[in-house]
Amino acid sequence: MDVTLANFEREVLLASRDLPVIVQFWSARSAACQQLAQSFAKLEQEHKGRFKLTRVDADNNPELVQHFQLRSLPFVIAFVNTQPVDSLSGAVSDAQAREFIERQLPSPIEEAYNAALQARQAGDLEAAEKHLKAALVLDPKFDDARFDYVEVLLETDRGEDAQAHFDRITPVGQADPRHSALATILAARAKALELPEEDALIARIEQDPANLQARLELANLRIARRAWAGAMEELLEIVRRDRTFEDDIGRKTLIAVFSQASAQPELVSQTRRKLSTLLN
Repeated sequence: MDVTLANFEREVLLASRDLPVIVQFWSARSAACQQLAQSFAKLEQEHKGRFKLTRVDADNNPELVQHFQLRSLPFVIAFVNTQPVDSLSGAVSDAQAREFIERQLPSPIEEAYNAALQARQAGDLEAAEKHLKAALVLDPKFDDARFDYVEVLLETDRGEDAQAHFDRITPVGQADPRHSALATILAARAKALELPEEDALIARIEQDPANLQARLELANLRIARRAWAGAMEELLEIVRRDRTFEDDIGRKTLIAVFSQASAQPELVSQTRRKLSTLLN
């Protein structure tokens, strides 16, 4: 793909969030540029979409040449996550071109995990689960993938499986804030199995609005059902009435719920502001 100043941000910088982007500055007057372009084209075909190959005509894009302070051609820059991470200059062999490209490619584990993140963002939990499983087969100690897998299992109402995978998080991963947040959610789900029906809990609260235990039980029941708005409402009320109740459990549980309710950013933002007001 030919890139100019007009489309550089879209085709290179933004595209590099999804996969490595290789930018070759070239000139039709340079035999070395032509040879390198052929090498890259073969590698692009061989790797079938694992990186994106672009080129900039240095003769017709002086702004980009000046921006990257080019002194000679061919010159190649690799971009990952919008940043230049590696470069190659001058005439190179096919072997050197291959080494440069393979240096930029993510590992199979990274590819599986990145595919899972993209699938989750798109709302495709089935695909996300498939990619997370693949990443964990390659590295069972990959805690980031394990955290995401636990969250997917919770989102698809498989609490027992979620707990089993949560228990496999490594000691290093247990220091991650996600661990404490998920522990709170899993504990709430476990407690919800032994709780009365929601109507009974609401009746207890209506009879005694200061019954914080009933409010906490109602919040746990709603957490188990992923009814985030109702859970947040009860937890906020616990914080408002008594920060010391069960060692500030209202605030701690709210923080955990925020991480799980990320698909409702407006609700999370509003509740965060309410919590901040209560704490100040």
